[in-house]
Amino acid sequence: MADFIRARSDEQKQQRMAEIKAATDELFSTQPYHEITLTTIAEKLGWSRANLYKYVSTKEEIFLSLAADKRDAYNEAFLAAYPEDCGYSLEVLAQVWAGILNSHRSHLHYGDLLMRIIETNVSLDCLVEFKRGYYEGIGRITDRLTKNLGLSAQESKRLFETVYHHAVSISSVCTNNPLAKQALDVIGIDYEATRPNFLDDMKDFILMCLQWYTSEAS
Repeated sequence: MADFIRARSDEQKQQRMAEIKAATDELFSTQPYHEITLTTIAEKLGWSRANLYKYVSTKEEIFLSLAADKRDAYNEAFLAAYPEDCGYSLEVLAQVWAGILNSHRSHLHYGDLLMRIIETNVSLDCLVEFKRGYYEGIGRITDRLTKNLGLSAQESKRLFETVYHHAVSISSVCTNNPLAKQALDVIGIDYEATRPNFLDDMKDFILMCLQWYTSEAS
């Protein structure tokens, strides 16, 4: 195992990183962020912590790379579902967009931690690479929205980012929190009644944004 972990080629190093990210993503699907450490990631992999340190310096580096993967997958899904000149009505676009977000909830899960936690404990090189990928992706999305909706580039960027940030917030509220449920039980409030329906709420919010931005453009 030790010889296998000590990757020599770039391809082997990429494979080790893929294994690290897969293990971390699996842990994050069932455990809160603060309970995941480099030690628990190494244990999940069956590696020593020293071997893990050969590839990453902090757990935030792993999470940043995962956030980039999830972001890129969401962007590609959006572009594939909303081709140029597709002629969707605003109502159909809202429904399609909400569905894509619902299918990429893990992207939102990482986004909830991104700016306030993950980006604060990574190297400058890692963050530069992440930000470059972000702006390249948002540029492609902006071009698509601009061409299809007749918005300015600034309006398109603001629309896409507004929807994303609202989705992160709503997804966070929708995430099951046993401790919050216990707290609300104590004060006599139905926990489930406080949690929105992600798909329906996002569809309504996106449609509202689309109507507002397109009315401003006309």
